[in-house]
Amino acid sequence: MTMGGKNGLTGLMLREFKRLASRRIYWFMMLLAPVFCFVFFADLLKEGLPMQLPIAVVDEDNTSTSRQLSRSLDAIAQTDVVMRGADFSEARKAMQKGEIYGIFHIPADFAVEVATGKRPVLSFYTNETYLLPSSLAYKDMRLQAALANGAVQQTLLKAKGITGVELQARLLPVTVDTNPLNNPWISYAIYLASILIPSFISMFAMFVTSYSITEELKDGSCREWLAQAGNSMPLALAGKLLPQMLVFLVTGLLCLSVLYGYMRFPLNSGFLPMFAAIFLLIAAAQGFAVFITGLVWRSRIVLSFCALWSVLSFSISGFTFPVPNMPDLMRWASNLSPIRHYYLLYVDQALNGVPVLYSWGAYVALGVFALLPFLTLPRLKRYVEKGRYLA
Repeated sequence: MTMGGKNGLTGLMLREFKRLASRRIYWFMMLLAPVFCFVFFADLLKEGLPMQLPIAVVDEDNTSTSRQLSRSLDAIAQTDVVMRGADFSEARKAMQKGEIYGIFHIPADFAVEVATGKRPVLSFYTNETYLLPSSLAYKDMRLQAALANGAVQQTLLKAKGITGVELQARLLPVTVDTNPLNNPWISYAIYLASILIPSFISMFAMFVTSYSITEELKDGSCREWLAQAGNSMPLALAGKLLPQMLVFLVTGLLCLSVLYGYMRFPLNSGFLPMFAAIFLLIAAAQGFAVFITGLVWRSRIVLSFCALWSVLSFSISGFTFPVPNMPDLMRWASNLSPIRHYYLLYVDQALNGVPVLYSWGAYVALGVFALLPFLTLPRLKRYVEKGRYLA
């Protein structure tokens, strides 16, 4: 492989840098779009969890007891009672419009039934169209219902003369000591942003790689590109992909700086294992894109497939739903996504801090993705030599 001269690797890299700098679409996909994603998710998830979720309280009792219950629910940081009243239909319409995520219903005669030892029923409704906010609202309303039930039981037991240790044992017979490992704050940002932001880098790397290769054919410069590489397809690809890799590495370093520097997410194994992971993720994305381009070669189909597979990777990589609980086909398909193996590295290295030796499988898997182009190099070279553009 020739390193210097116009027809060597250096000449090919300079040629590619000029092409990247001369087209606004590359500036957008390699710099502007990733930076926008960093800023967007860093700001969206800066609190760790969604706060002040709007809910409604339908209080048909309207006594001091029910109003105290409503104020207690409003005091929880994640919920914000924006509607109060006795009209359930109005609250239901607001939830159907997406204005609120839940309804907490206090029935009539609630205080009377509490005082007489009966079992009043507290009801709550959530809009499961919005999975995350409705789940959090449901959790808070259920917690408030449990606290209300405890307060009722405490009042009744005190009326029967039960106090002190016996009262505590009746109300809370088993004490649960919860210790969440590696993310004790239960921050959704640590779970989501640490994977979503690198996933977008991977997706943009796929787009740029496939687009830049098919663009050579569209511009009619593919034969010139191959000739400058001395008719060597591996050298031609190296001269094209290395400049893109360097730019995306800068983007990846910015990503790691945002996640583990600015947002201060856990990084228990240090910087180098995660830098190696982001480097291999970019290489894997490029290798996967070249492999698909060599199979199909039609620009719009290649770009569409890369976009589809990137989006599917968000769902099957394991950070939103556990892979062992997926159907057999999806569990097998998850291994075909570079994001899956990056996620495993993130869990092992950043969160758990295990020795790098135990993560060798995920590193190797990303390396295999980076070597996929060798399977389609002969086919890719034939496309380049024909020089016929297929939209």
